[in-house]
Amino acid sequence: MSEPPGAAVSLAEAPPPPTDRTPSKPLAAQRVQPLRRPGRWIVTAVVLVLVAQILHGLVTNPFYQWDRFRYWFLRPAVLDGLLVTLEVAALSAVLGLLGGILLAVARLSGSPVLRAVSWTYTWLFRSVPLIVVLIFLYNFSALYKTLSLGVPFGPAFVTFDESRLATDMAIAVIGLSLNEAAYAAEVVRGGILSVDQGQHEAAAALGLPKGYQFRRIVFPQALRSITPNYVNQLIGLVKSTSLVFYVSLLDLFGAVQSMSSTYPGDVVPLLLVATVWYLILTSAVSVVQFYVERYYARGATRTLPPTPVQRARAGLAGLRDRLRREAAV
Repeated sequence: MSEPPGAAVSLAEAPPPPTDRTPSKPLAAQRVQPLRRPGRWIVTAVVLVLVAQILHGLVTNPFYQWDRFRYWFLRPAVLDGLLVTLEVAALSAVLGLLGGILLAVARLSGSPVLRAVSWTYTWLFRSVPLIVVLIFLYNFSALYKTLSLGVPFGPAFVTFDESRLATDMAIAVIGLSLNEAAYAAEVVRGGILSVDQGQHEAAAALGLPKGYQFRRIVFPQALRSITPNYVNQLIGLVKSTSLVFYVSLLDLFGAVQSMSSTYPGDVVPLLLVATVWYLILTSAVSVVQFYVERYYARGATRTLPPTPVQRARAGLAGLRDRLRREAAV
């Protein structure tokens, strides 16, 4: 059977099918344009304007009396109060943390008596304001004239005069430590509970003593969770030292308050002096917190977070590379 002549002609004139060997046009290099975010730029501009206005007001407003601020900032009376603040905060932080560890271990123990005592202590001192605790301790000698050591409900072997032991510094440290231990106990307990249960089971399977398990296995891992939370408590403790002025201890705030009574025209500069010193103290605690967290993050992250110096160097290196590429284009 023969095909019609028209069909043969159309097949002959049909174009060849495309193949992979067909040359394609080279792709032109195109610059990737970043996504525009006008809202972010508008908010940034508004924030910069507000910050500039605040700084301008701080510098130009004569009400702040910056010349008097410079006069008072390093006065011996202020530095003596600062030293008292550092001493009270350091002692209270150490004693409060030790007390918090003991309370947390008691709360997690198998003894119902220890659990009940720990819970009651934490509930009590977290409920009572710190100023009430300090004032109560300041008047403690009115309730108990002497303190003694001896047989319970029996004869006393050693007797102490409470009025001689209860100095202003001792009252401040004891009051802050008692209050701090209640909050530190919950921080430590939360950190211990954050450790994976498998770590406890593995340590128990090896037959390690309970004390050794806690000191070398559980507590070092719990510190990753305890450190940032307790440093927040420590910053609050530094600011809480201003309350010891009410038990006749001249710390930083007490010294500033005393001098503002003598020099009523310098109230604002003296308050600024106390504010700046508290900012310096809390900033120093925050720096210590960063490096402690970085130290305990060694076993939890693949790479350690960069320090501020390393971050600044990386930013400058990136800026130089960007300027070099733009200059080459």
